[in-house]
Amino acid sequence: MTGSNPPNLVAVDLGAESCRVSLLRWTGPTPHIELVHRFGNGPVAYGRELHWDLSRIVAEVEHGLVLCADKAPGPVAAIGVDGWAVDYVRLDRNGQPISEPFCYRDTRTEAVETELSKRCSHDELFALAGVQPLRINTLYQLMADQAAGRAADLRWVNLPEYLLARLGGQTVAELTNATHTGLVDSATRRWCPQIFELCGLDLNAAPPLVATGSQIGKVSGKLRTVAALADTSLIAPACHDTASAVAGIPMDGDDWAYISSGTWSLVGTLIDHPIKTHAACAAGFTNLGAAGNRICFHKNVNGMWLVRRTLNQLCPEGNLWPMPDLVAAAEQTKEPDGVLDVDDPHLWVQGNMASCINAQRERRGLKRIPEDASSMPEFASLIFHSLARRYAMVLADVGELTGKRLRRIAVVGGGSLNHFLNRLTAEATGVEVCRGAVESSTVGNFAVQLATLEGESNSPSRIAHWAHTLSSSGYC
Repeated sequence: MTGSNPPNLVAVDLGAESCRVSLLRWTGPTPHIELVHRFGNGPVAYGRELHWDLSRIVAEVEHGLVLCADKAPGPVAAIGVDGWAVDYVRLDRNGQPISEPFCYRDTRTEAVETELSKRCSHDELFALAGVQPLRINTLYQLMADQAAGRAADLRWVNLPEYLLARLGGQTVAELTNATHTGLVDSATRRWCPQIFELCGLDLNAAPPLVATGSQIGKVSGKLRTVAALADTSLIAPACHDTASAVAGIPMDGDDWAYISSGTWSLVGTLIDHPIKTHAACAAGFTNLGAAGNRICFHKNVNGMWLVRRTLNQLCPEGNLWPMPDLVAAAEQTKEPDGVLDVDDPHLWVQGNMASCINAQRERRGLKRIPEDASSMPEFASLIFHSLARRYAMVLADVGELTGKRLRRIAVVGGGSLNHFLNRLTAEATGVEVCRGAVESSTVGNFAVQLATLEGESNSPSRIAHWAHTLSSSGYC
């Protein structure tokens, strides 16, 4: 960083349910993070297909940037964008989207997942990429594109990096986000030609890989006419929102795990080298890029999606149960008579969640829960008990596979506010649960930007320093 004053920065965090545009400004050495613009998000059904409303996302982000510029006490030095992984935009020769991007929950990848399994095993893919082969991964989606007749050489870019390119940056793939495609060699941290060949994909259609914290251009176009954005750099932070969330955890040492609790729950720990054993693959773990050239070793567990979808079914006319009220009511219900398999694939997809939960209970010989709004606390209690039990199982595997003795769990994301689930998690694991920032992805986004501007984009210690500093802002 140059000059004596810390820089004004903007962080965009794209969520599958909610997107946020936040401003970082300073009073002397004291940081202030303000959520300036939030807008809802969600997949849109076009017939039987699920897509994202890309034009709306872009318009809302640009509106948020203008609002941040109006509030900033001077020029905005940089903007960083993070978001959910695996989904992408296909581009024409002029770099324009050819259609609205698919949502990872679309079922179009089921057939190609079966097809790829005939060519190579999950263990073979895991040995190359270190990433758990899941049908939501980018590689399966790209295969589905080709099966539907799209040309293999159509360029593509993941959503956060698309936003950065749209704002004026180069079209790139930031490493933490790229690892989630399933197409990166975990040993070389480059695109893996062997996986592209196995999947029948065109390596030339992939964007160039860049390191976390790379500066990839300046704001251009109409936003450049906004005074505070006239000379604003574009930084690719940890573009995968989970990697940003982990970068925003103000913990040191090597005895802690994390649960990034939102639509999904990502349960794991940071390591320095990938773990690609058969046991790790069989247990469902993945090795994804983390800020500071580290690795997020974790497992995907279903999350608050279960509650949201149950609410959508039982309270279709509006949310009769604000989350704090629902958590409090769930805590007062009796302990459930059995827990769910929260990772049952039937609970991953769009549909009537309460009915899906009851179907699983019936398969286990358990009584159905009445499917009406008054039963929401009972459903919520069942979900929270089930998540806590699953977290405990996954964290036990984390300790065994990494050799770590875990003493603390940092819970970040929306689930960090769920005192009932946090208590159940502490009881199920026997480990101290520490509440981190609800918007930890935003904190991590800013921490990487600040490290980048001082020339230390790949320094874990500088990223951690800024995460500690920002944690004192009151935002957390």
